[in-house]
Amino acid sequence: MSSKSWLSRLRRGLSQSSSRLTEGVTAVLTGRRLDAETIEELEETLILADLGPTMASRLAKTLSQKRFEKNVQSHEVLRFLADLITEVLEPIAKPLIYKSDKKPHIILTVGVNGSGKTTTVGKLAQQHTKKGRKVMLAAADTFRAAAVEQLEIWGNRTCSTVVSAETGADAASLAYKSIEQAKSDGTQVLLIDTAGRLHNKGNLMAELEKIIRVIKKVDPEAPHDCVLVLDATTGQNAIAQVEIFQKTAPITGLIVTKLDGSAKGGVLVALTDKFKLPVHAVGVGETAEDLQPFEAYDFAESLVGLEIDC
Repeated sequence: MSSKSWLSRLRRGLSQSSSRLTEGVTAVLTGRRLDAETIEELEETLILADLGPTMASRLAKTLSQKRFEKNVQSHEVLRFLADLITEVLEPIAKPLIYKSDKKPHIILTVGVNGSGKTTTVGKLAQQHTKKGRKVMLAAADTFRAAAVEQLEIWGNRTCSTVVSAETGADAASLAYKSIEQAKSDGTQVLLIDTAGRLHNKGNLMAELEKIIRVIKKVDPEAPHDCVLVLDATTGQNAIAQVEIFQKTAPITGLIVTKLDGSAKGGVLVALTDKFKLPVHAVGVGETAEDLQPFEAYDFAESLVGLEIDC
């Protein structure tokens, strides 16, 4: 996909989020000076845009220290905000790098049901196979038949081997089997999907711990990446999800999905501020091309509704 095409999709995907932010900022600034009261209202606008109270406070404080003209325009403030947000996001914008020295490169994906986790696994598989890599998909969400069926569709689409088991089978055993099979047949990338039943957190986390223990018995350095997939539409709830999964899994980075269906894209900024975890990619649609590496500048400009030079 061309960079121009992706930027267009990203802007469209973030349009609900950017509308909430730009309309809020414009409403606050119309006919007013940037005084203490206005800054406070701008901070509230940033919180409502899901940037989180800590980040909103930080941005508002920096705004208050900036010397604007008396009749400041909303586009000037939005430009300044975009630059600040870019600075915050740049250190964590890190693509998911293929580790060719790992045979296979084991990527464990975690996240709650409905986050787009299984679809993300399929999209990652397609991206790797397009680069000529041999990929295997492990359907370790053994309690959800639909997850297995979904992976099999992606397996057929990407010519990837899918390792699965009957519903209710032991997920850790399946993970072990997939690693052994991947090692024996020369698989380069092994993507392991897992369950996300947060309504039963105790069992879920015990199962996840077991999967990780088993993986490490086969390869002490694995999983080489443990990616938490988050649904942007959950807004500030995503913060609680990171906290829950970090207690059990060695989370190495995030992928944020469904930005196209949400006015809560600002939560990505809040997540970055709180956890400092790498953001590998963002998703704005259903196709494999709608999942792309995260770029701080592009995201910040799109979030505040500014035009991007392609």
